[in-house]
Amino acid sequence: MATAISARPFIWNALPENRAARIATQLALVVGGTALLAVSARTKVVLGPVDMSLQTLAVFLIGASFGLRLGLATLVLYMIEGAMGWPVFQSTPEKGLGLAYMMGTTGGYLLGFVLAAAVVGWAADRGLDRSFFRFLGVLLVAELAILLPGYAWLAGLIGAEKAWTFGVVPFLVPDLIKVGLAAAIMPAAWSLRRT
Repeated sequence: MATAISARPFIWNALPENRAARIATQLALVVGGTALLAVSARTKVVLGPVDMSLQTLAVFLIGASFGLRLGLATLVLYMIEGAMGWPVFQSTPEKGLGLAYMMGTTGGYLLGFVLAAAVVGWAADRGLDRSFFRFLGVLLVAELAILLPGYAWLAGLIGAEKAWTFGVVPFLVPDLIKVGLAAAIMPAAWSLRRT
């Protein structure tokens, strides 16, 4: 029983015991998570020819903090908000809104965000976010869960070579930086929580 309790996601112990209050808090976390994703999509760090948004980092941290179910609920609500035409995605409304935007060049990456949140949330539910090296391995798998469908979708639209050149290569270093940051942040947060 002790291992099951210790393997719960980071946010678990902050949830109220009362059922109604717990559900209300979870709903607030999901909505707040979608707001964080929207802000992170518009937050850019210039790293040369490609700007790095903080959205992937937000996906990783939401999955790790919330766990599988709450993390997935957050990403699904975020996709619903985007499908409804809310300007929550990167470069919206300038590059379109709603389903038209989601079916464009970033469609595969959006699917990848959901998959990555599931991978990271599943790992967090098992306590793998408490060790830098174990969590680093999880995050590398989650990064592949973003890049593979993103590349495949983009390749179907513009061809494999262009998709690799413009949709994968420029993002490798920025995404590895975010993987490293997330791999450091969660174990540090757990360590602080224990003290």
